[in-house]
Amino acid sequence: MSTGKKNYTLAIIVMILLFGMISFVTNLASPMGDVLKNQFNVANWMGTLGVFANFIAYAIMGIPAGNLLQKRGYKFTALVAVAVGFCGVGVQTIAGLLDGNLAFGVYLLGAFIAGFSMCMLNIVVNPMLNKLAGGGNKGNQLLQIGGSFNSLMGTAVIFLTGVFVPSIVNAEIKQVFPLMFIALAIFALAFIVILMTYIPESESVVKNSEQPKEQYGPMSFRHFVLGAVAIFIYVGVEVGIPNVLQKWLQNGGLSVESGAEGIAATVAATYWLLMLVGRLTGAALGAKVSAKSMLTAVSVIGLGLVLGAIFLDPAISVNLPVFKGTAGFGMENVPINAALLVLCGLCTSVMWGGIFNLAVEGLGKYTEKASGIFMALVCGGGILPLLQNYVVDLAGNYLVSYWVIVAGLVFLLYYALVGSKNVNKDIPTE
Repeated sequence: MSTGKKNYTLAIIVMILLFGMISFVTNLASPMGDVLKNQFNVANWMGTLGVFANFIAYAIMGIPAGNLLQKRGYKFTALVAVAVGFCGVGVQTIAGLLDGNLAFGVYLLGAFIAGFSMCMLNIVVNPMLNKLAGGGNKGNQLLQIGGSFNSLMGTAVIFLTGVFVPSIVNAEIKQVFPLMFIALAIFALAFIVILMTYIPESESVVKNSEQPKEQYGPMSFRHFVLGAVAIFIYVGVEVGIPNVLQKWLQNGGLSVESGAEGIAATVAATYWLLMLVGRLTGAALGAKVSAKSMLTAVSVIGLGLVLGAIFLDPAISVNLPVFKGTAGFGMENVPINAALLVLCGLCTSVMWGGIFNLAVEGLGKYTEKASGIFMALVCGGGILPLLQNYVVDLAGNYLVSYWVIVAGLVFLLYYALVGSKNVNKDIPTE
């Protein structure tokens, strides 16, 4: 696919908008966990089943969606993804009209279906943005721009949830109907826009039906295999840090007699806001700084922040500027550990684009299929947080669970320094 002479501005805009849709629907599952916990009076781990269902769908749909992309192309796959997303959010909305265990089960089914959609959208937007920019540093930059809008929508949905659900203790699914209606409207509009937009297809997609069975594939490249593992770990790290942080602050991490839930949610939301700041910075630097250098730097800084959060005394408190939605910015007194973990948002913000860029570099015609495998490993966002919460239960200490995060960051540093090198350049990719 040639990107040198044609203007693909509209296609790029559509891909970036889809990036935002992914985050809007995915991040809705996190505050909905608190809604489920209180409405159905279930344990904390059961409240996170919506997040788990959303992410485990990636493991099931990743490879089939990659094959669909390779056979039918970007536009068709995007249209199917948007239609499935509409159905998934629709089922979640229906759950709000039901009662008891049936409502809980229907909601989880809707989250699972929505996960299929998010997986397919990720498979479309990541390789497409990378290709439209021509790969390399420019590809990394465009992925960071898409990630910035992703963070903006993810932050917005958390704040909007707080507006519609002012009291989490008395929360019910139907209170979040306005957000679900917004999501349904976005999906419907996106379907129409994509249908009317020219989306350039890769030559490997267009000619796929004429190609004989390949001797090689994405898994033939060591740097891609390790990159897929890296994305599994990264998504788990990104989700696990604020997930356990919010639980810790809600359950004794704050030295306040009342209002802990509100402060905890605000602090966790600031983590996602810093991801937006980090991605905007990454987008500005993406064309000048290589993905390898960027991933190395943020992995080292992230390790320092998390280790500091583990070892420092929680009795040490600092005033942290946090974003309080309609109230704007304000200061909250929080343990220094919480402040360090919030700052990790600046580090995790640019990891996705960097890992994807490094993992698919040099794959050529195998990029579309590689994207499907890559997305299957996004299920780490549902698995690693469960492991981290299990460590909390075993140790009886929230901060000890962050050793899981430390181990993940060590691997990401290894991938940036060593594992991302393409040692299979002898494999033909044209």
